[in-house]
Amino acid sequence: MSRYIESFLEYLLINKAVSKNTYDAYKRDLIQFEEFLKRPIVEADTSNIISFLSQIDNKRSLNRKLSAINSFFDFAYKREIVDEKFNIKQAKIPKTLPKFLSKEEILRSVEHINYKDSSWFELRDKALILFLYATGLRISEALNVKLSDIEDGWVKVTMAKGEKQRVVPIADVALRAINEYLHKRPCGSEYVFVNKNCNKLSRISAFHITKKYLNVSPHTLRHSFATSLVLGGADLRIVQELLGHSSLNTTQIYTHIQKENLKDSVLQYHPLKDL
Repeated sequence: MSRYIESFLEYLLINKAVSKNTYDAYKRDLIQFEEFLKRPIVEADTSNIISFLSQIDNKRSLNRKLSAINSFFDFAYKREIVDEKFNIKQAKIPKTLPKFLSKEEILRSVEHINYKDSSWFELRDKALILFLYATGLRISEALNVKLSDIEDGWVKVTMAKGEKQRVVPIADVALRAINEYLHKRPCGSEYVFVNKNCNKLSRISAFHITKKYLNVSPHTLRHSFATSLVLGGADLRIVQELLGHSSLNTTQIYTHIQKENLKDSVLQYHPLKDL
């Protein structure tokens, strides 16, 4: 890895306060591009970038790598490391509805877990699933929640992207599940969700939990939270605030769900539906 990439990554951490996932992805993509070049990244030109990206079939992966490259050259240009910055347009990705689960599917997956007959591991799993669905938190945010962050039915969230904070209400059913789990948990920790050694639960463990009970990733529960609110009639700006999206554009994907719901309502209730 060249010193130019190192400087850029340091800038991302200190000046932009990006999440660990973003940092790791940009680092991986830029190193991959530099290895493709077989020379320092600052010596690349447009044809090199296009040649590199032409090997990638998946549009999402392509756009992520392109974002990393564009961001790097914007950084390098502003610091006069290069004479030219590249701004290659991203590939258009068809808008698809995010996968989500219904309330019934989620509740059914944990209905067999109860305080009397279940282990504290099972109670933890149930609490985590209901907490993710009830709050819409990113999994990295949920795993960083401490006992002191939950108060009077609200959770204070330190956002994964930057140092900003927000507060999100927690449904009573999720609060009860958390309290039952904590009451039976045999060890103490400042974090709500822990492993058998009472250390903070890892992302991979959380993934295994949601995969085991629902056959989805934790992020699907975040989509399910947002979808439930939109279908229930919530204003998109409120959903944006609860999800912690910095821009309403990121939340716009859920308008497709709203439109489908309106269409279904018209087809079901309009007097011309049977003609």
